[in-house]
Amino acid sequence: MIKILLCDDHAVVRMGLKMLLNNHEDMQVVGEASEGNEGIQQSLDLKPDVVVMDLSMPHGKDGLSATSELKKLMPDVAILILTMHDDEEYLFRAIQAGASGCILKSAPHDELVAAIRSVAGGNAYLHPSATKRLMEEYIGTVKQGNTDTFNLLSDREKEVLTLIAKGFSNKEIAEQLIISVKTVETHKGNLMEKLQMKTRPELVSYALKKGLLGYGI
Repeated sequence: MIKILLCDDHAVVRMGLKMLLNNHEDMQVVGEASEGNEGIQQSLDLKPDVVVMDLSMPHGKDGLSATSELKKLMPDVAILILTMHDDEEYLFRAIQAGASGCILKSAPHDELVAAIRSVAGGNAYLHPSATKRLMEEYIGTVKQGNTDTFNLLSDREKEVLTLIAKGFSNKEIAEQLIISVKTVETHKGNLMEKLQMKTRPELVSYALKKGLLGYGI
């Protein structure tokens, strides 16, 4: 069962989403919030698997600020940004804040359900036009000669990479960072995908070259 928290300033939107999602046997809306601060507190109390976070909430803390703060408090929670803004600036800011995905409010209901299942499973989800823009951004970066993918890594992924290079097991990394082993494995998989690597020794060598252990090679 995927436990979901809805954070949106419109009660009617929350009601509609709750009815929609609770119709699926593998989903349950466990709480609602009307602004970011309430969403953070509800998340700490209810421990949802996924927070569906509205980007624009004029009263109280906005979705981006709430996402950034919540990920620091609950690194394991998946946050799916729900927005009406089909704009790359909002998309990049949402990803930087720690969101697992981003979906438009105008998206079909079945796409929202698929997005929730995706981020609940530890994967990322972006609506098609966002994916296209990210690819264009990446291709542009490559054409400009900036192919160093280190800047694509999140702070948490860099932490995991450093601990891998130090020889810690997934279980030991999980204990040090106070996250689940499954989350460590997800971060490791993301690292390998972003860095185009397939083995732990490759990651260790890369970390050494980047000086993540305090010295380079």
